[in-house]
Amino acid sequence: MAPVELRTSRLALRAPGADDIDAITAICQDPEIARWTTVPSPYSRADAEEFVHLVAQWWADGSETVWCAYVDGELIAALGLHRITRHDAGGDAELGYWVAASARGKGYLTEAARAVIDWAFAELDLVRIVWRAVIGNVASARSARALGFRFEGSARQALTGPRGRDDCWCAGLLRDDDRAPVPWPLELG
Repeated sequence: MAPVELRTSRLALRAPGADDIDAITAICQDPEIARWTTVPSPYSRADAEEFVHLVAQWWADGSETVWCAYVDGELIAALGLHRITRHDAGGDAELGYWVAASARGKGYLTEAARAVIDWAFAELDLVRIVWRAVIGNVASARSARALGFRFEGSARQALTGPRGRDDCWCAGLLRDDDRAPVPWPLELG
């Protein structure tokens, strides 16, 4: 599959390329990104180069779709659909993301993720998108709730990453859900 570019009212989304390596390297120095995601820590330029290379492979084989989000040409986030599976009854995938510290709290992630979700349900014929985050990642949970994900519970040691295994919160979004935020049984502030 060829990479797809998406646009929102404030954002341009496209697959990261060689020109993004320095920005990705700088953003991924943020300890909050390392704390809540699977990016290596410390994060090197070689890690960013490998990420860009992998994203191209994932798009080509259709296993994952990853975009970087830009505001006025500045890279502010990365988000993607991971572990895309296709079935006769429709497919599913997992939504993942990180946001640069300077861009947090401005609604960019929710805006970008809505575009990705709309595209995924329409173009990939997905039926379900799942969201998972390390327990305690309140900012990610707020974003998922704002996107209309329904809280489904927690899973013990279900996430693996550089730190080892973590317990996680889980939520799902179905193609036919109305996407209006619904209450979650978590204290998200």
